[in-house]
Amino acid sequence: MVIQDASIWGSADTTIGIRGDRIVPAEVGPSTRVIKASGATVVPGFQDAHVHAPFAGLNMLRVWLNDAVDRGEYQQIIAEHVRSNPGSDWITGGGWAMSAFPGGNPHKADLDAIAPDRPVFLFNRDVHGAWVNSRALEIAGITATTPDPPDGRIERDPATGEPTGMLHEGAAYAMYERVVPPPSQAQWRAAILEGQRHLHSLGVTAWQDAWVTPATQQAYRSLAESGELTARVVGALWWDRHRGLEQIDELLERSAESAQGFHPTTVKIMIDGVLENYTGALLEPYCDGCGGHTSNHGMTFVDADLLDAAVTSLDRHGLQVHMHAIGDRAVRMGLDAVQAARTANGLADNRHHIAHLQVVHPDDIVRFARLGVVANCQMYWASSDPQMQELTIPFLGTERAGQQYPFASLQRSGARLAAGSDWSVSTANPLAQIEVGATRVDPSERGEAAPFLPTEAIEAGKGIEAFTSGSAYVNHDADGGVLALGRRADMVLLGADITRGLLRSGRGLADVPINMTIAAGRVVHSGLG
Repeated sequence: MVIQDASIWGSADTTIGIRGDRIVPAEVGPSTRVIKASGATVVPGFQDAHVHAPFAGLNMLRVWLNDAVDRGEYQQIIAEHVRSNPGSDWITGGGWAMSAFPGGNPHKADLDAIAPDRPVFLFNRDVHGAWVNSRALEIAGITATTPDPPDGRIERDPATGEPTGMLHEGAAYAMYERVVPPPSQAQWRAAILEGQRHLHSLGVTAWQDAWVTPATQQAYRSLAESGELTARVVGALWWDRHRGLEQIDELLERSAESAQGFHPTTVKIMIDGVLENYTGALLEPYCDGCGGHTSNHGMTFVDADLLDAAVTSLDRHGLQVHMHAIGDRAVRMGLDAVQAARTANGLADNRHHIAHLQVVHPDDIVRFARLGVVANCQMYWASSDPQMQELTIPFLGTERAGQQYPFASLQRSGARLAAGSDWSVSTANPLAQIEVGATRVDPSERGEAAPFLPTEAIEAGKGIEAFTSGSAYVNHDADGGVLALGRRADMVLLGADITRGLLRSGRGLADVPINMTIAAGRVVHSGLG
């Protein structure tokens, strides 16, 4: 295959050749497929450093609420699913936005009206809470006298104490893991393939799955062995917050179960929750939304001493650690844990990374480069929306609100940036995320909204590097992230020349079509007709 007349990212060449799964000198012969791509740009295949492809794919095959915007649309989609699936027991899926409901909390009554006799369980968009109906609460045995779990909260009617149908953090996960029927292996494989199809359509050729369970690991291996997994996937094995260091032996055994294209060599540790439900861990307490302060510092799901010991042990065994940290206290805990590992083990090439980084204390910015910790950025979140204005800023206060998503500060400090979507929490489109990283404005509000903390914007070119070579570095992928002779042929043909004005400003990048995605020399998506 030869691609001609395109702008090639990072090179003055206008022609690129592919033979097998490698990039080779361009040679046109009688059997060569020639793609003339005048006005287009070829970039390395995007690598998503934090995504949930199985769970997103599963929701797409069940109740998919991510594309809806308000309570009325949610009810219509759920009702249509109930009508179309009369034989199913549980109604599951998710993707609803907290900003669509007062205080971020939906009520069971809306679901009871649609499915009074069938249990409903719907994760919210950030997967830190669930909206359930009365039947689901009944099956789970959750009543007014049920205590909150130590790592979560049951939303209740202030007058009666009755559960209202909103479960936060560990309360949601407990119902999902113990009560909701798990998908079969066939369903998990179908979900991963649906997620892969969507990611390939957006130019993603590799990713790190940030929540790999034994069931999804088995499904990934099966697809890899059958040749149906056309992406390169690194699996982050889920750290059980209810257990301690005794689980490391099991994680080591699971990490050895690689297959062609699937490498479960990372461990994912959730340090805290999210700010919108006040479970993100903060150094100083939350504000009360009215100018005062509360006594709530948020929630941590692993003690600092255990986190230090876990990261040190995993690092010593050669595993990468992928940490979720939203609040500034959680970020500091993650950095402290890597520092403890460095002190105990010396410098190793495990490429630990911290994802999300919504609030980072200024004193901790420089520690990323010093410790070799990669900043795993979700650029799409760095804009203003109702959730930010109504559920976040009033409870952070002015000073901390100005410390959100400090991508430019991290870059200036010498930190290496990788990029991930956290799909299905937000769009999986790398170009949309890169645009927001450069403009700090949601693409739907171009020319209307003011940039959100514009001094923390990064150039679109740096955003592309984060989504290609930066994430390839995190994924220990020496073959990916660049276009060069001899490297694996992972690339994306964009339907516009982004090396001109679009690249400089980032504006309009979200609208650029993906004409073709090539993974290991194989066309896995084509929009050329």
